[in-house]
Amino acid sequence: MVKHQPLQVYERQLCLSCITGIYGCRWKRYQRSHDDTTKWELLWSFILLITFCLLLVWFYFWLEAHNDYNEYNWFLYNRSGEWNDGTVPILATTAAGFTYIAFLMVLALCHVALGQQLNLHWLHKIGVTAALLTTIVGVISVNQTWWQEWDVIPISLQATGPFLHIGALAAVTALSWIVAGQVARAEKLIFQVVVVLLYLIVLLGLYIVPLYINSPCIMDPSALKPRPDVIGHNGAPMLAPENTMMSFQRALQMNVTGLEADVAISVDGVPFLMHDLTLRRTTNVDSVFPDRQMEGASYFNWTDLQQLNAGRWFLKDDPFWTVNTMSQREKYKIANQSVCSLEQLLKLASYHNITVVLRLHELPLQHPRYHSWINDTLQAVKQSGISQSLVVWTPDQDRAQVRQEAPDLIQASVEKRSPQVLQQSNISRLLLRYNQANMREIRDYSENQINVTLYTVNEPWLYSVLWCSGASSVSSEAPNILMKMRYPIWLMGPVQYLLMWLTADFLSFSVVIGIFIFQNYHMIRYRMSGMRSYNPEQIMLSAAVRTSSRDINVMKEKLIFSEVENGVSGAEELYGDNSYDYYTNQGISQ
Repeated sequence: MVKHQPLQVYERQLCLSCITGIYGCRWKRYQRSHDDTTKWELLWSFILLITFCLLLVWFYFWLEAHNDYNEYNWFLYNRSGEWNDGTVPILATTAAGFTYIAFLMVLALCHVALGQQLNLHWLHKIGVTAALLTTIVGVISVNQTWWQEWDVIPISLQATGPFLHIGALAAVTALSWIVAGQVARAEKLIFQVVVVLLYLIVLLGLYIVPLYINSPCIMDPSALKPRPDVIGHNGAPMLAPENTMMSFQRALQMNVTGLEADVAISVDGVPFLMHDLTLRRTTNVDSVFPDRQMEGASYFNWTDLQQLNAGRWFLKDDPFWTVNTMSQREKYKIANQSVCSLEQLLKLASYHNITVVLRLHELPLQHPRYHSWINDTLQAVKQSGISQSLVVWTPDQDRAQVRQEAPDLIQASVEKRSPQVLQQSNISRLLLRYNQANMREIRDYSENQINVTLYTVNEPWLYSVLWCSGASSVSSEAPNILMKMRYPIWLMGPVQYLLMWLTADFLSFSVVIGIFIFQNYHMIRYRMSGMRSYNPEQIMLSAAVRTSSRDINVMKEKLIFSEVENGVSGAEELYGDNSYDYYTNQGISQ
């Protein structure tokens, strides 16, 4: 006859069931385990961590690269010949992948906190591998085709660094609960020492990382310079087709201080405005001249160019996702835009008395106007009647001749040179991509009376960083956004930042010490009580003598069968895994 303790029935723990079920498909109690995680599963946990970190950087990169989405799409167009917004699928897949991997990371941390064995399901292993490989391929692709965009990460950290530091500090401080629990439950001293040292290294690194955060917006607000001038890059291309009269007029409505345009020369010597080398993207050349659509824009004469429509593509492609905000009247006006000549732009600028920055396309050697394109452009400037002091001249070719024929033009360079070299060449302006000049260089140019215009600046955070850095002007595709800014999006004095930094460190340190003390005190008190810990998800059988696993299984099945007949619970709800604890002085006797 078998004498036994009544089986204990425990409440269902839905949270634990969901955690172990979603992560490792261990939905039932007997599938769970408090055994140590195997080395193979530890390797997968490490791969999961690496994937999470890589996706975090990749996701952050694409969020901050929003400033240059149009540039990226233009790169894709030059490779494929078709205009598509390539950022949409990248952002969608990146957001989905990051959410998925972050969710798995949270589940893994929950397993560690609850003492459950890590056992990632094979479907999740496939998902993690796919996310890792896809991200690696994406990083390699960007590195090969758009490598200069990586600079957006350190530049953006000048704006987000102080706040990302607070967020990282809060996250690592919260992890102290898991770390302290692992240390308190560990029995090996060397494990405790290694875990504590690694955690302290990370924590102390976060405590001192503000020493290396170099943000220009951490400054005395009274030392802030006037806001940088905003120059409309190809007009206002978010509101109207680029390089059209409507685009320049919309930019003037935003009160920009200048206009920038790309100038090409037609085969009959008429300077006109066109960003691309061909007409395919921004005109309907494929329908008007289908056999010439791959031909260079400068190989058309002005009569042919005037037959093209330069606005319908904007309504069709919607490059900045702004068409749906426009009225029917605006759409009608956009649909009837034509190719704009340089003389038309200069007359408009002269009427409003604003600066025009000219970026000229150098003609190929075999072009009929190759030896006269500089003179053709100068002739258009003179015929427009604009004051030469309002025209910024950028080409380096024949600069001496240009100075002789038009001495009042503002001489500018698009190549980065030292202030001394620029002064020796009588160049007073410099046009650079925003990643080509840091805060120190911008101030150095300013001290030497060199006006630096940085392009293309569309995002408020980037405009704020350059504003705090002392930039004199920026070229933007979004003057409608930047001209609304009256102050940098954030500006903090050094003393204020120091107080914020020290307060955050002190609070974090206090919380970490309190958690470690609480966890260790709780564990010491529990061990001194003389009771052994057991897993409440397992059925506890006790015996006066240890029996074989087979005998225990037989007895367990009999007991469960007996309880099931009495309506207690299903077998799968009553017993745990293959390891059992034994109560002392209680048991099963035969």
